[in-house]
Amino acid sequence: MTTKADNTKVTYTGTGRRKSSIARVRLIPGSGKMIINGLAGELYLQFSPNYIRITHGPLNTLGLSTEYDILVNAQGGGLTGQADAIRLGVARALCCINPENRAALKAEGHLTRDARVKERKKYGLRKARKAPQFSKR
Repeated sequence: MTTKADNTKVTYTGTGRRKSSIARVRLIPGSGKMIINGLAGELYLQFSPNYIRITHGPLNTLGLSTEYDILVNAQGGGLTGQADAIRLGVARALCCINPENRAALKAEGHLTRDARVKERKKYGLRKARKAPQFSKR
């Protein structure tokens, strides 16, 4: 969540995490395009309207969907985790732009880090909690 100015071009950054996904997000004043790992956002998210809606949620909440370009470096997990991580990173970067944005983003749930991760498998069990069938004899 830092701000960097290079030759009058201001960059706002935020990091988002979800499951095993990490997204480093940079917001740059621009026209509203999204680039994820060097690909267009719609192409990377496989033209899924749900994933695109999730990632643009914080910008739509504040009405800034065409004011900032989003540059993302996402790694780990799948598309669902990465989309949620991007959403959190964008929301945190928007809080860097203007601290007054925090109240609106928090009310919509964009600043909540979803901490649910897959539970580890335990020895003696088939999965994390599923036990083998009990046999009396």
